[in-house]
Amino acid sequence: MERLQKVIANSGYCSRRKAEEYIQNRKVYVNGELVTEMGMKVHYDDEIVVNGTLLNSKEDKEYYLLYKPEGVITSVKDEKGRQTVVNLVDTTARIYPVGRLDYNTTGLLLLTNDGELANILMHPSHQVEKLYLAKINGILTPQEFMRLKKGIVIDGRKVVPSYLKVKKENRESNTSSILIGITEGRNHIVKRIFEHFSYKVIHLKRETYAFLNLQGLKPGEYRRLSIKEIKKLYALK
Repeated sequence: MERLQKVIANSGYCSRRKAEEYIQNRKVYVNGELVTEMGMKVHYDDEIVVNGTLLNSKEDKEYYLLYKPEGVITSVKDEKGRQTVVNLVDTTARIYPVGRLDYNTTGLLLLTNDGELANILMHPSHQVEKLYLAKINGILTPQEFMRLKKGIVIDGRKVVPSYLKVKKENRESNTSSILIGITEGRNHIVKRIFEHFSYKVIHLKRETYAFLNLQGLKPGEYRRLSIKEIKKLYALK
C-alpha cells in the first residue's frame, strides 16, 4: 500500500503537492468514501476519484519504451504548447513518463499507466541503474576519474557511479564521451556530477534503463514492452 497522494501523483493526474491540496479540500473519494484526512494508504487498484475525475486504475495496463529525441518535454502536457513525450505514443490510455529526461536530453524513457511499477522503478531503495553517455567540454584527468569513481558529495549527499568508463577522447576539440551509471534520481544529477569538476555536459543520452536498451529504435520511435520484460521490471523490487 502507498500513501494516497503518491498514488494520485503516480497516476499522472497531477503533482503530489496538488494531490494533497485536493485531499485537504475534500475533493477525493476512495471506493466511494470521502477522504477527510491526510496520511491514508491505498492499493493501486482501489477506485479513486479526484475532483470528479475517476482515475482509471483498473484500465488495462500499457508499457512503452521510447527513444526520446531532443526538443521534447518529459511531461503529460505542457502549458506552452510544446510537444511532450506522451504525444509521441499512439494510445488512448492515460500514460505518463517514469521519471524524466531534460528537454535536450535524448535516450531511453519508459511510459506507462501502471503506478505500482512506476513507483518500484523510481524508488531510491531499489537502486535501478540508468546508464548515460555524456559528452563533456574537456577531458577528465586520471585523478578526477578516480575521485569520481570513488564518489563525490553533492548537496551534502554522496553519489557513487555504478559504472564509469571513458568511451572516447578528442584532443583536437578538447571533448570526451563518458559512460556513467547512476542508481539515484536527483534532478540533473549527471550534469551536476561533471559541473563538480568544472566541466559542462554538451550532450546527454540515456543508453539503458535496468536491463532495457534502445536496440532497433531511432529517435522518436517506441515499442511496447513484452510480458517477460514487465515481469523482470517488477522483480527489481
